[in-house]
Amino acid sequence: MQITVHNNDVEKALRVLKKKLQREGVFREMKARRAYEKPSEKRAREKGEAVRRNRKAARKLAQREGLIPMKKRAAPAGRGRG
Repeated sequence: MQITVHNNDVEKALRVLKKKLQREGVFREMKARRAYEKPSEKRAREKGEAVRRNRKAARKLAQREGLIPMKKRAAPAGRGRG
C-alpha cells in the first residue's frame, strides 16, 4: 500500500491512509487479534458475517432488478459550482 503526500499535506495523507486501512479491514483484524477467540465463537461470528454478506448481495440484486427502490445517494459536500 502506498500513499503519496502532495504539497507537504501530511494530515490529508494520513486521512487517506486511515481510510484505505479501514476498507482493507486492518483495524477490525487488529481488534479481533487482541484477545483469544474460542473456535465456537469464531464459527458463530463467521457464520453471521456470511449471512450479512448474502443478505447484502441479495438486497443489491433486488435493487438492480427493480424489485425494491434504490437508496438515495447524498450529494457530496463542497462540490458545488460556486
